[in-house]
Amino acid sequence: MTNQVEKKLVHVFVFDTMADWEPAFAMAGINNPEFQLSPGRYQVRTVAEQKEPITTMGGVRIQPEDTLAHVSPDNSAMLILPGGNQWESGGNAAAIDKAREFIRSGTPVAAICAATGALAKAGLLDDRQHTSNGREYLQASGYGGGDLYRNVPAINDRHLITAAGWAPVDFTYEIYKALGLYSDAALEAWYSLFKNGDMTRFLALLGAEKSA
Repeated sequence: MTNQVEKKLVHVFVFDTMADWEPAFAMAGINNPEFQLSPGRYQVRTVAEQKEPITTMGGVRIQPEDTLAHVSPDNSAMLILPGGNQWESGGNAAAIDKAREFIRSGTPVAAICAATGALAKAGLLDDRQHTSNGREYLQASGYGGGDLYRNVPAINDRHLITAAGWAPVDFTYEIYKALGLYSDAALEAWYSLFKNGDMTRFLALLGAEKSA
C-alpha cells in the first residue's frame, strides 16, 4: 500500500538559481484537485542534491522535502527539471544522472529551458524528438541529436518532455497530458485559457470537470 502512495509523487528538482516560473503552472495544477480527472491522485515533492534551503532566481527560499538519492523510477510518477543558471555552468550533475535512470526505465522526465541543454550535452536527446530554446542553443553542446530537433514550444517523445524556456504553459500542457491529470476536454479548455487568455474557456473548464 505504501508503494502505491509513493508512485503518485511527482518530483520537482530544485536548486539555487532555479527559474521558479517555469514549473509553477505544473506544480499548482498537480497539487490542486480542482478540475482533475482523479482528484488527489498526484502530489508534488521538491527534491535537491542536499536537503538544504535553496534560493530561486526570483529570490524565493525553498526547503527541499527530499534528496535525489531517495528518488527512483519505482517511487516516482515523473521527474521535472526546471531551467536555471547552474545547468550551463556544469552544475546539477546528479540530476542528469537521475534523469538518465528515469529515461532508461520509461518513467517520464520533463525538462525546460537550460535543463534541455544539459540533457543534450549528456547525450539524452540523441534518439528522441525534442525542442529547446533554439536549434543553435543545443548545437553548442556538441550533441548528436540535431536531426530530431523540432521547432515547437514543447514536445513529448517516449516519455521525455522538452520545452523552450518561453513556453511554460505548453510545458505544463505536456506534463498534464502525460500524467492523465485532466480529461481531454478539461485539458484543452485549460490550455486555451492560459495560452490565449480566452476567459470563455474557464466556463468550458468548469463544464468539463462536471461532466468528467
